[in-house]
Amino acid sequence: MSAQATVDAKPAEQLEVKTILDLTIERLRELPLDKLLAAKEYVEFLHAKSLPKRPRRSLEGTLRTPGRRPITREDIDEARREMWGGFNREDI
Repeated sequence: MSAQATVDAKPAEQLEVKTILDLTIERLRELPLDKLLAAKEYVEFLHAKSLPKRPRRSLEGTLRTPGRRPITREDIDEARREMWGGFNREDI
């Protein structure tokens, strides 16, 4: 738990948090270095998971160019006519 959680906890919970922290630190001191490093990585993973997530930007907003109007159905139809306008269908 974070130090903030300890401050915000009720007195009985503070004692429990302190006991958990003390026991955890005691056990960590008994570990060999490789296990201690693994425990550190796991604690960092748990800490990262507990952080608030940033809201995702919509894909539409990401692809939009500032100052440019949105592409309309008519724009797409016009581009298709331009691309396929010179295609001779008799060759098929």
